[in-house]
Amino acid sequence: MTAQTDQRSANSPARPDGRTLISIDAMGGDEGPAAVVAGCSLSAKINPDIAFVLHGDTAELDPLVAKWADLKGRCETRHATEVVSMEDKPSQVVRTGKNTSMWSAIESVRAGEAAVAVSCGNTGALMAMSMIRLRKLPGVIRPAIAVLYPSANPQGFNVLLDVGADIRADGEDLMRFALMGVSYARNGMDIAHPRVGLLNVGTEEHKGRAELHEAYEMIRAREDEAGYVFVGFVEGGDISGDSVDVIVTDGFTGNVAIKTGEGTASLIGQRLREAFKYSPLSRLASLLAYTSLQRLRQKIDPRRVTGGVFIGLNGTVVK
Repeated sequence: MTAQTDQRSANSPARPDGRTLISIDAMGGDEGPAAVVAGCSLSAKINPDIAFVLHGDTAELDPLVAKWADLKGRCETRHATEVVSMEDKPSQVVRTGKNTSMWSAIESVRAGEAAVAVSCGNTGALMAMSMIRLRKLPGVIRPAIAVLYPSANPQGFNVLLDVGADIRADGEDLMRFALMGVSYARNGMDIAHPRVGLLNVGTEEHKGRAELHEAYEMIRAREDEAGYVFVGFVEGGDISGDSVDVIVTDGFTGNVAIKTGEGTASLIGQRLREAFKYSPLSRLASLLAYTSLQRLRQKIDPRRVTGGVFIGLNGTVVK
């Protein structure tokens, strides 16, 4: 397996109106279909070149879509009678979930109709369905979930993977995660030679578990062939730094890292609001600093980059 080059022109479905079709599991997530449809409307305002197909209960979805003028002519609905709940076991969903909105959303990608499937639903079930219906790319043993983590780099983000597709990863898995992360950074962020770091408890070569040392040697050995720069072991502070573009880790550690980051960002926002409410002078200062505070919020708000891309499949899925 080698880092992939850009193949979007060959794989992107063509539509008569030229728009990219996004297939959405409208029933997945904690907030229900109303929030999903409202999000589609917001996206439609920002992105004129995309259209949507919503999968779920059309009796519920059609009135919701009709409320948003931005979705007129750019959104259709597909009926699905069942919904995957957050409590459903992935193994059970794979066997019995053919009538669910999640399955239907993935099928649109499998059929070549949509460019990407999006769901806010059960992560384990989404990954299991995606692997069954889309299959893994040649050379991929375990797919990974990659996220864009806010960073000090010029591009504003680093690629972090895996963040929860599988809590286990041996040296071979981590090496393949590195190659997939390099492909994502190269094609999605236009970084010709991404810098890759392997997350560890320290930067010294003697630290860490055996599988990390195994992965270290494998990733270093593929450096010239795959066209990336391997910087070695990195620590947690480097995830948001500017020393690497791709951070490789197992799903357990990666998931803890992103949720810690989300919690920290929320805490900073909460403490800032408390500080500016402390006195009349601080409230006045918040008005004077409003523009700067908005820029800060946009940079650290975890809601800007909540989508995790399933990497290593014959199709694009975003959780």
